[in-house]
Amino acid sequence: AAVEAAAGAWGDADRALLGGKGAGLADMSRAGLPVPPGFTISTEACRAYLHGQRDGRLDPALWQETVEHLHALEAREGRRLGDPRDPLLVSVRSGAAISMPGMMDTVLNLGLHDAAAEGLAEATGDARFALDSYRRFLQMFANVVLGMPHGDFERILEDEARRAGRAGDGELGPDELRRVIAAYKAHVRARLGRDFPQNPLDQLRMAVVAVFQSWQNDRAIVYRRLNRIPDDLGTAVTVQRMVFGNRGPASGTGVLFTRDPATGAPGMVGEYLPRAQGEDVVAGLRTPQPIATLRQAQPTVYADLEQVCARLEAHYGDVQDIEFTVEERRLFLLQTRTAKRTARAAVRIAHDLCAEGKIDRAAAVGRVDPVQLAQLLHPTFTGDLPPAVATGLAASPGAAVGEVCFDPDQAEALVRSGHRVVLLRTETAPDDIHGIAAAQGVLTARGGMTCHAAIVTRGMGKPCIVGCEALRIDEAAGLARIGEHEVRAGEVLSLDGATGAVYLGSVAVGEPELGAEFETLLGWADAIRRMGVRANADTPQDARHARALGAEGIGLVRTEHMFMAPERLPVVHRMVLAETDAERAAALADLLPMQEEDFHGIFQAMDGLPVTIRLLDPPLHEFLPKIEVLLARRATATGPELAEVEELLRKTRALTEVNPMLGHRGSRLAVTWPAIYEMQCRAIIRAAARRAAEGGDARPEIMFPLIGMASEMAAMKALYQRVAAEEAARSGFVLQCPIGATIEVPRGCLAAGAVAEHAEFFSYGTNDLTQTTFGFSRDDAEAKFLHAYLQQGLLGSNPFETLDREGVGELIAIGNRRGRAARPTLKIGVCGEQGGDPASIAMFQELGLDYVSCSPPRVPVARLAAAQAALRAG
Repeated sequence: AAVEAAAGAWGDADRALLGGKGAGLADMSRAGLPVPPGFTISTEACRAYLHGQRDGRLDPALWQETVEHLHALEAREGRRLGDPRDPLLVSVRSGAAISMPGMMDTVLNLGLHDAAAEGLAEATGDARFALDSYRRFLQMFANVVLGMPHGDFERILEDEARRAGRAGDGELGPDELRRVIAAYKAHVRARLGRDFPQNPLDQLRMAVVAVFQSWQNDRAIVYRRLNRIPDDLGTAVTVQRMVFGNRGPASGTGVLFTRDPATGAPGMVGEYLPRAQGEDVVAGLRTPQPIATLRQAQPTVYADLEQVCARLEAHYGDVQDIEFTVEERRLFLLQTRTAKRTARAAVRIAHDLCAEGKIDRAAAVGRVDPVQLAQLLHPTFTGDLPPAVATGLAASPGAAVGEVCFDPDQAEALVRSGHRVVLLRTETAPDDIHGIAAAQGVLTARGGMTCHAAIVTRGMGKPCIVGCEALRIDEAAGLARIGEHEVRAGEVLSLDGATGAVYLGSVAVGEPELGAEFETLLGWADAIRRMGVRANADTPQDARHARALGAEGIGLVRTEHMFMAPERLPVVHRMVLAETDAERAAALADLLPMQEEDFHGIFQAMDGLPVTIRLLDPPLHEFLPKIEVLLARRATATGPELAEVEELLRKTRALTEVNPMLGHRGSRLAVTWPAIYEMQCRAIIRAAARRAAEGGDARPEIMFPLIGMASEMAAMKALYQRVAAEEAARSGFVLQCPIGATIEVPRGCLAAGAVAEHAEFFSYGTNDLTQTTFGFSRDDAEAKFLHAYLQQGLLGSNPFETLDREGVGELIAIGNRRGRAARPTLKIGVCGEQGGDPASIAMFQELGLDYVSCSPPRVPVARLAAAQAALRAG
């Protein structure tokens, strides 16, 4: 059916069809909770509309069914939509299957027109309430449906309040509101050349279309892209009888959470705004009161809310985000959904719900988003803090340091050019989503813990401070006043989202402290997952960090990084530029003890755990000065220096390749210059021997890069065996060291069976495998055209971040199948960046990999993601 009414059993609502809002309302209605009656137009109807691109015209059958449900609602309520004497008013609200807070549109108070507003005033005996509702409807409908700027109407409202000497719109009387309404209607007529629609059915049809179309607005598209939400879900539309938080002093509206979404602490947390409607809270236009104030003002309503929280949390087994309205001391529930939360709160909530017996350990592990978990590993402010110049509400924890920016578009542009910014706004709107995503943190002058900025930044894991009353922004002048201080665009601010403190200048940051719940949850994850988790680490310090975060070994040591130290580069230059074998051998002899020391430190840090070492991979010209630098030196050099620069320039040009990614690199170097790999193998064996002599347990695994042919792998294995035999003869130490291949080119996957006859393990280098499979140069693609592929939907995600299942994934599947057919004991892992991406880890689970390897900070993310992948696999 295109339109779904509430039916069925408690908890049976179909979220995919009804959207999250519609499903939650249906569930609460079936449970007998106080939900205003209504009906939901399904996501199927939205998809059909968007597919047909009807440009404002609903399908006649859908519209007929909508009107039939409207008449049923009218019969139940005993009032007609827009009746001039006592009108039924409705809200028209969006709701996708996956929560997208504030990204799509809503229209409240629909059904009002000139005569109905006067009828509502007479029926309720409250002209101010009726006219305020009409004013709100005109403003919202004009913005959402007619596409007029919201700020135009805010200026009219503020001008009237100023002329009347009122502190705000909440104090405007009936006569003043009539003047505002007249000005609103005149503005619509002047801008659009037509009158504001007075027919309630026309209003409803236009509002439904506008909500459908809001699925494709810019902010919704950006939000879906950031959160990897499919573009083809569509939104449902819920049409529901209005209840009025602006009815009088005993009315109001609020948003609450069944537990603290910032810390995870138990107990109801939220905000309440007397004599207001819901949009006032979520839009951040007025700073609300803590929910606790409702306990004193209306203790019965507060007690009812506590019971609702307990019941909904027990039913859903998770923290709920509840929107409610109080109309003349009567409680109504307008929405319940799974609450957005910070990473710290997510971990504590999952742990506590399990400890309370409401969910089991598997459910607890599944409750925490692995991407969000990385927030806990981000830096926080350390040391002695300077005096705060202002404080606001600590809406989303974390430390943010950046240049002040007032405009979301400019913030995005500055970040693209390498700047770090903090976004300052009076309040954020859904259209600001791209600037919020780009910024290090957000500071707003208005809003509460449940306003748009707070909810969105919590979901993103960005520091956020809202309701900072000391902040006054003059965007036109490019400056803000924070208390007694003036701050201009480009100056640096530091924001502490955990305390709400604002600091001038840059504050030092450090590593966060991880709680016991964090370790407990990851322990539960480790008991569930089937894939191992290793780290990519190139130094002993990185190795120790990775081990502390739970890495079960190192899956990639990039030995080329060891050559880049300033004190080593002269020796590397001698090795690369050597004219004779003797000169190269002398340089390599100097490098050998350096490499041995590197490997010894890593073996010490990872004692007893496997360490996979990839031998030198990049082309040699990368270790030499850039030609542009040498040309600049030549322009000013004279005498012997000029001759030296000329010779260096000649050799650099000779080594520089047209397409170095596909050139003389990896194991191809060992075919022409085997002495380099011989030195590295010798250094590994000697470092392992030192650890053994010290009583340690070094477990190296040597990996030859860029293997595409079995003959290459056989030659590399023979090289290692020759060096190992020489070292055994020299010292008597025999190293048991697995030999493997980095599979980075498609031919390596296709020839995997033959390669596996000589290799004991594979590690897929998915960065290069993605480049060679797509034929993309990563640097060029990401800089020049990949964004267009993503924006136009030609690619669902960046293949250098999330594994391409159809192409790269299929090659890996072929490589696994053929490799294990030749060697059933073949160990297979991945060492590319996708090894720390939760979506890719889920695919690696399906593909049957033994382990993933990622950067040290992503190890906890990978541990949790691997457990969730195992749970999904069953």
